[in-house]
Amino acid sequence: MPGKKRTLGCLYKKNVNGVKESFFRLLFCSGKGSPNHFALHYIKLLRQKFLEEIKQLIEGCINGDRQSQNRLYGRLAPNMFAICLRYASSREEAEEILQEGFIKVFEFIHQYKNTGPFEGWVRKIMVNCSLQKYRNKRHMHAVADIDTTKVEQIGNEEILSQLGTKELLKMVQQLSPAYRTVFNLYVFEGMKHREIAAHLNISEGTSKSNLSDARTILQKAVHNSIQSASQNVKEI
Repeated sequence: MPGKKRTLGCLYKKNVNGVKESFFRLLFCSGKGSPNHFALHYIKLLRQKFLEEIKQLIEGCINGDRQSQNRLYGRLAPNMFAICLRYASSREEAEEILQEGFIKVFEFIHQYKNTGPFEGWVRKIMVNCSLQKYRNKRHMHAVADIDTTKVEQIGNEEILSQLGTKELLKMVQQLSPAYRTVFNLYVFEGMKHREIAAHLNISEGTSKSNLSDARTILQKAVHNSIQSASQNVKEI
């Protein structure tokens, strides 16, 4: 239909370097053909373009090209900063971890063997930098006071589902360094207690105890948050 072609062409001309949401919907959700087929093909092309760009940036970084380093940093920093925030007690500390992590990324980027996702390789460096910072801290195993008031037991998955991202991050950051680190490694990195114990130079029992205490604190925080939200609704 001529009318639809003009609409698509108009939208495309306004967005030569990007796909506008309305254009995306018209392209993938109207006309003949399978929307899933078009969408999957488009996503595949974007993925290929991203991987090719990352490969070029890696080569540039190996050759010491500052522009490539800046572009790679810009590509990965937002996601890596979110990881650092989970292990840090503040944004300032997360920024320190991020900078230390990227220094190591650029220093050892020639060791990347292209055997897995590059972003996963960078993520591992960020986590290791976070762990190193906590290993260097004193009172790593200090025990925080835990309110023994009984609350409804909530599993790890349920904790994550009941909280918004920012709220969860704030609660995790308020945990003691020991609890926060064990919780992150167990929940977000999927490590077993024996792996956590090896990384932090603690016993498996201490790892399990720290996780249990962290969950108790978070359950209490979730319980209080839900109660507070319910109270606010009642007052409206």
